[in-house]
Amino acid sequence: MTVTEPAASSTTPVPPLAARARTVGGSPVRDILAVTARPEVINFAGGLPAPELFDREGIAAAFHQVLAQVPERALQYSTTEGEPTLRAGLAVRISTQGLPTTPDDLLITTGSQQALSLLSTALLDPGDTVLVESPCYLAALQVFGLAGARVVAVPGDDDGVDPAALEELIRRERPKLLYLVPTFQNPTGRTMPTARRAAVASTAARHGLWIVEDDPYGELRYEGERVPWIATHPGAEDRTVLLGSFSKVMAPGLRLGWLRAPAELLRACAVAKQAADLHTPTLNQLAAARYLDVLDAHVAKVRAVYGERRDAMLAGLPGALPDGSSWNRPEGGMFLWARLPDSYDTTALLPQVVKQDVAYVPGAPFYAATPDPSTLRLCFVTQTPEEIGEGLRRLARGLGI
Repeated sequence: MTVTEPAASSTTPVPPLAARARTVGGSPVRDILAVTARPEVINFAGGLPAPELFDREGIAAAFHQVLAQVPERALQYSTTEGEPTLRAGLAVRISTQGLPTTPDDLLITTGSQQALSLLSTALLDPGDTVLVESPCYLAALQVFGLAGARVVAVPGDDDGVDPAALEELIRRERPKLLYLVPTFQNPTGRTMPTARRAAVASTAARHGLWIVEDDPYGELRYEGERVPWIATHPGAEDRTVLLGSFSKVMAPGLRLGWLRAPAELLRACAVAKQAADLHTPTLNQLAAARYLDVLDAHVAKVRAVYGERRDAMLAGLPGALPDGSSWNRPEGGMFLWARLPDSYDTTALLPQVVKQDVAYVPGAPFYAATPDPSTLRLCFVTQTPEEIGEGLRRLARGLGI
């Protein structure tokens, strides 16, 4: 009897990942949060709302009402554009804040981060140029990178992008869109004044440019007067996409954001959303629509607490950072931006700071162009004033002060 040896198995490697997946890295902020997740760490790195301020009872009541009164609707598929009751309530809210809006102007998204992804799908082809602030919201850089866009930073100052530099870059780079967080910007906390916003709107109108105005923090104002959206300025009406979020004023776990855009672009984003997730969770949308009735009262409570925490961080910074450091005083939002003397590299220093059980985010990842290695971002809303004071003392030790 002859025994036949089995043939040697052979395999061929699977095809590689898409080029965009190979070239765009993860979020350094998320990486830092994973490393510093120990409960003893006072974490100034994340952009996390204070969990003890979530209105657990109010949100639970909204969910209970929805499930008790319209369970068949709440647990069913919904329209891609979003639940009509939420869009109607949101349209009233936006209109009251100075931008006339109808429900048909809005698309509900699974967090405002999804809105950025949908816009990239609808507007950007590989190789298109996107203009951004310097520094810029990190996750926006990721989205534009995955879209294959060329990202070009617009020089600016404490008031945001410089209009003259913007004009020059538009002529030279022929960009498709300008992405801005003009109110309490992430990461710097700065706010673009009204005159600068009007200049940006005028420039976009003259040169045929989309403006993406991202406003997740605008309701978190602790001092000063509200600055109208760029979308309200002459010339911006037909070319500004306004993004908003319930994450910072209601709860990020609901994953609810929104997008306001001209009709043709809104339709394109809706098609992109159909391909992404069909629609944002129905139950969450209906509960949020109920909660809108008490949202202003809740936000007022949050603002009062966050304002105290901002003040606590500002009071402690002189003793926490080395001589020659500078930082801003944001009128609202969640972040404070600091610059240490040129001899300091905040990325290189982070490991020794973390050993003191405190963390920040180095500024370098937020730059689309050449980074400033001596910068860092501090989130002041997640900890109590007492914890902020202790965290700043640990930071001083970690920096060798």
